Order: sequence, then structure tokens, then C-alpha cells
Amino acid sequence: MKPFILSRILLLLLISFSFLASAQKKSSWIAPTSANSLKNPLAGNSASIKEGKSIYLTACAPCHGEKGRGDGPASAALVPKPADHSSSAIQGQSDGAIFWKLTEGKGAMASYKAVYSDNQRWALVNYIRTLKK
Repeated sequence: MKPFILSRILLLLLISFSFLASAQKKSSWIAPTSANSLKNPLAGNSASIKEGKSIYLTACAPCHGEKGRGDGPASAALVPKPADHSSSAIQGQSDGAIFWKLTEGKGAMASYKAVYSDNQRWALVNYIRTLKK
């Protein structure tokens, strides 16, 4: 009788983990509405794009790929997969929402609040805008 109970418990655990993994894949990351009111102080600053690209290639490309498509070398091991920064889903977000996500982080996406200055994170936003398909 014990092997039967143990196999049932293992089956329930597998089903639970499968459900959690599929829920994670389907969940989207939405910044709070207040993030949309954040204004990009470097909007239109072409020099910031160069700085943003340098930071992006070092900090973001391992997961998001050099062209921002979510296909970096580290992406294979991540659930959920990294965002495609060239997609309309990302490009359609406000600068403030992207800045907020870079600042706060979530899951495998690290918080850059203590790593990069506000201006460096805004430069990243400006560079991400250049990845549009």
C-alpha cells in the first residue's frame, strides 16, 4: 500500500509543478499604471543611445540577445523566456514602464536600481527603442 500512496504523491507533485511552469510561461509582466507617467529625461538624446548600447551588450544581451529578440545564450535555461525587445509588445510600452521594469526587476530579470544610475537606465530605454522590428 505504501508504494501506491508514494506514487500518488509523486504524481500530484508532478502535476503541480507542470501547472506552475505553464502558468509562469503565460503570465505577462505589466508595470503599474503610475510608471506610465515617468518622463524620459534623455528622450531624443542620441549620445545616450550609444551608452545604452554599451550597457545592453554587457548586461542584457546574454539573455535577450544582441538584437533583443530574447534569444541570448542564457535564454535556453530561463522560464519564462526573456522578452523580445524588438516586439510590438515591448515597443508599445511607455518609456516609463520599461524604465520601471529595468529598475525593479522580476524573477530572472535582475533589478538594475543599485547597478545603474537613473540616466544609465534611461539610456537603456533609448537603446531598446532602436531594436524595433
